[in-house]
Amino acid sequence: MTHIASASRRGFLQASAALGAFTLAISFTEEAAAQGTPSALATAPGATMAPEINAWVVVKPDDTVVVRIARSEMGQGTLTGLAQLVAEELDCDWAKVTTEYASATENLRRGRVWGDFSTGGSRGIRESNEYVRKGGAAARMMLLQAAAEGWKVPVAELAVDKGIITHGRTSRRISYGKLAAAAARVTPPDAATIRLRDPKDWKIAGKPLPRLDTRDKVNGKQVYGADIKLPGMLNAAIRACPVFGGKVASFDAAAALARPGVKKVVQVGENAIAVVAEHWWQAKTALEAVNITWDEGPNAHVQQADIDAMLAEGLDATQAFIGNRAGDAAEGLAKAVRKVEATYSFPFQNHATMEPMNATAVWTAERCDVWCPTQNGEASLAAAAAASGHRPQQCEIHKMHLGGGFGRRGWQDFVTQAVLIAKQMPGTPVKLLWTREEDMLHGRFHPITTAKMTAGLDADGKLAALHIRISGQSIVAGIAPQMLQNGLDSRVFQGLAQGGNEFTFGYGVRDLLIDHAMRNPHVPPGFWRGVNLNQNAFYQECFIDEVAHEAGKDALAFRQALLSGAPKQLAVLNAVAERAGWGKPLPAGHFLGLAAIMGYGSYVAACAEVSVSRAGEVKVHKITAATDPGHAVNPQQIAAQVEGSFVYGLSAAFYGECTVKDGHMEQENFDTYQVMRMDEMPAVESIVMPSGGFWGGVGEPTIAVAAPAVLNAIFAATGKRVRRLPLRHTDLKH
Repeated sequence: MTHIASASRRGFLQASAALGAFTLAISFTEEAAAQGTPSALATAPGATMAPEINAWVVVKPDDTVVVRIARSEMGQGTLTGLAQLVAEELDCDWAKVTTEYASATENLRRGRVWGDFSTGGSRGIRESNEYVRKGGAAARMMLLQAAAEGWKVPVAELAVDKGIITHGRTSRRISYGKLAAAAARVTPPDAATIRLRDPKDWKIAGKPLPRLDTRDKVNGKQVYGADIKLPGMLNAAIRACPVFGGKVASFDAAAALARPGVKKVVQVGENAIAVVAEHWWQAKTALEAVNITWDEGPNAHVQQADIDAMLAEGLDATQAFIGNRAGDAAEGLAKAVRKVEATYSFPFQNHATMEPMNATAVWTAERCDVWCPTQNGEASLAAAAAASGHRPQQCEIHKMHLGGGFGRRGWQDFVTQAVLIAKQMPGTPVKLLWTREEDMLHGRFHPITTAKMTAGLDADGKLAALHIRISGQSIVAGIAPQMLQNGLDSRVFQGLAQGGNEFTFGYGVRDLLIDHAMRNPHVPPGFWRGVNLNQNAFYQECFIDEVAHEAGKDALAFRQALLSGAPKQLAVLNAVAERAGWGKPLPAGHFLGLAAIMGYGSYVAACAEVSVSRAGEVKVHKITAATDPGHAVNPQQIAAQVEGSFVYGLSAAFYGECTVKDGHMEQENFDTYQVMRMDEMPAVESIVMPSGGFWGGVGEPTIAVAAPAVLNAIFAATGKRVRRLPLRHTDLKH
């Protein structure tokens, strides 16, 4: 693969990457919940008026079942998966299932009946599966009770299948739609009496059903936040100080206000200027005519070299936070027959969602409405309330499907800006749409880190001691320092954590030390799809490959010995090795590379088949991937997620890098921040192998094994180790 300097818009769209991540939930005080919601906001606008059986299930007279979804849909399939779980327990006709988003305001009024609205960290299904299933089961029980009372027969004599209740003894039949009104009046069952189906008996969940949102996305009917049109709506473009931490010193709007269609030029917060016009292009071009003087502050002097030096210093610092320790690594390394040492580094990355940040707001003295693509409806509600000056109960978030999220839309800066602008134009809908440049310059960036690893081999070539020192940024320290544990950010150790964690380090090493020297540059960090598991898998799996090579051991056999105490991780590793043909003849010039890790509660592995020309051009022919998520709600969607995750992971491995110059990011568009194209993508074979007994995530874990599997195959092909990403920095001529 070679760097491509430019691309046509059509070409880029045809080859666009499927670019997900953890977001912070928000809670409201009991006092706020007790204040209630005005009747105008009692239900989300657009919500069906058919009988509500319970918070999760609405059944229309024509037997259409509406499943309410609290989590966000951003292409990952959570909407369909959650609907499958509810429909499974409801025992309705899947062909008649549709969905609608639950209201964050109504959730507040009803004591958070829908639970967490946050969508990230591959938690959409795995952390809400139990209560949504119980919601479906409770609705089924209420419908059966309504039928029993109507027919005056015991519930035990009734059966239900695909939304039709039958009484065998009298051959009576009735549909859910005809019972809905009566069922809505039935007292909900005690939660303790609800029994959920064993996954082995699933008829809807666990099946590779088509996604519910595909048709509208294909035919163009799907409306995203950027598509919103409201009567009398104006459009806004915004520009913030490009230097992180900078402010507006002054501005002259005279030239912009003289332009056609321009209605207003306003300051937004301390660091941004917006132009409001009849059409967005008028606003965007007029913004360029605003004469803005920035107070860039001290960060304007920061260069990428300064940040790199800061991280390099941390590699040998005496103070570090310990994330995982066993035995005595220092003593083990001192006694080692042979030592292996290497330093790896991972750059800043941008989320680069296809749909730039946007939100549409209407502010009046009584209420505030916001239409936005968000990964957390409750966080958007809190942001709207804070910016509007209203109580949360006076605000409503109309959640839209997301044109990509990957963690970026967990932050609510765009919602805050839209409300602040609309507040200066009362009663007028204002749609704020960021330019691509604004979106790239003002992201929440994947943290930059570097790692020095030292391994000690015993006389038999076994890994006896290992020290991994990570130096770099903490996301939590940058966004919520109150969540640090005596200064430690436990999320830094994703994939490298102690046993029992959802990011457990699987290799059995007698003397082990994994620690973190926190070094935080001024660049705002964020949860980027895969988060810290990405670089940690790169560090761990490439270095393990190095150690195996130095020990003269086969890379698979070396890992197998270390994973004897981690059977599930060993199982996915063995699965990809066998399917990819490890140890068997390959086409001339083709080589294999392995990687395996545990993250987000799931076990994943990959085996990449790669060739590298003499000129150093890399071709990834195929990646075989295995995932054990415990339970698989929709195997087809899991396979799609795995494929999409490799687009994201390989884009980062080959091209992705954001660099700082004069305090701001240099990469402002896709001409300097390249992503994978369709003709570059390998064939992907996904092995979904749920072993049961737990719920793991699927949207993010496999991103992490994409890069190390490919890089290990590159070493097999060329004898060259890639220790710094992106790959384009390494000369692979051989």
